[in-house]
Amino acid sequence: MSEKTLLLVDGSSYLYRAYHALPDLRGPAGVPTGAIHGLVAMMKRLREQHPAALGACVFDAKGPTFRDGWYAEYKANRASMPPDLALQIEPIHEAVKLLGWPVLSVPGIEADDAIGTLATVAAKAGFKVIVSTGDKDLAQLVNDHVTLINTMSNERLDAPAVLAKFGVPPDRIIDYLTLVGDTVDNLPGVNKVGPKTAAKWIAEYGSLEGVMAAAATMKGAAGEHLRAALDWLPQGRRLVTVVTDCDLAGHVPGWPAFESLALGGVDGPGLLGFYERFGFKSFKRELEAVVGDASAGAAGQGAAAVSPSQEDTEAHTLAAHAPAAPPIATHYETVLTFEALDAWLAKIDTAALTAVDTETDSLDGMRAQIVGISISVQPGEAAYIPLRHSYAGA
Repeated sequence: MSEKTLLLVDGSSYLYRAYHALPDLRGPAGVPTGAIHGLVAMMKRLREQHPAALGACVFDAKGPTFRDGWYAEYKANRASMPPDLALQIEPIHEAVKLLGWPVLSVPGIEADDAIGTLATVAAKAGFKVIVSTGDKDLAQLVNDHVTLINTMSNERLDAPAVLAKFGVPPDRIIDYLTLVGDTVDNLPGVNKVGPKTAAKWIAEYGSLEGVMAAAATMKGAAGEHLRAALDWLPQGRRLVTVVTDCDLAGHVPGWPAFESLALGGVDGPGLLGFYERFGFKSFKRELEAVVGDASAGAAGQGAAAVSPSQEDTEAHTLAAHAPAAPPIATHYETVLTFEALDAWLAKIDTAALTAVDTETDSLDGMRAQIVGISISVQPGEAAYIPLRHSYAGA
């Protein structure tokens, strides 16, 4: 574990992505749990893959921020948070804390600004900073001490990777974002100017200021659109800039020291109770193996914990007493031609019932990719349709 590594998580970015990435999972009481499950999986994986002594999971606070005061239309086109996601916010905060993470939410500023301030102050103090996010805006923070990672795409952005991805170095990301705009945040850029043109202009003229200075000489529609946006661009630049000097006193004890952001151990009994409450059986079994059956029984509020070996024994006993199924003829095939696919589509069209199963390259719901589809229209007759297999001759 590195004593000089600060691991920051953009919780607001990930909770939306987890909500949309996972199916409509429901707990025992019927409450939605997909985003909770996704966040728990991600936070667990981060601790395993990026050992650090210090860290925090940062969420947007409720209410307006200073950017709303700067620009009344800021994020005005965003829909309200889906009700099923809103129900999962408090449990997500609870789970993150039980996993040993400090949770930070600062009224009046965005999570990006809190992350930017933490990262900048830590980098100046000699820390290595890792920011886990899917937000492109935070690429402006990247330098020799600050790296972005995206656990959902396995992407890692240091300075060379930022240049390769966006066509501009980290210290020009603000200029790039200003020109391109951000429809999600309702921030106009230069009309009809996309990433390639923005990167080209910055490379040619050096900076946003250089691009603006050259506006009078630019020809064609692009020049006209740039000249039309000149009055807006300084305001746009201000809005896309992550603030890195926020006052976090009162939110980070001892600020600007970082001792209060020490990553703690897992609250075993509390987390087992949480997993029981929301029906996270695989997480619960995994943790039971660590904390022991005694803690599991206490966390389950008196419910008897069933070990995997007990389940195997019970299943074996039931199977031994079940009546033997009569043998049936079987026909299984791999669909490798369009003709075979058309034949199976016709079978599906006329079948009373069709079973479908997706085959993936991982059991991790946040990272798995579909590699094939299995279908069956009646007992003993099934087909496999490969989609993303990689081998010689595939």
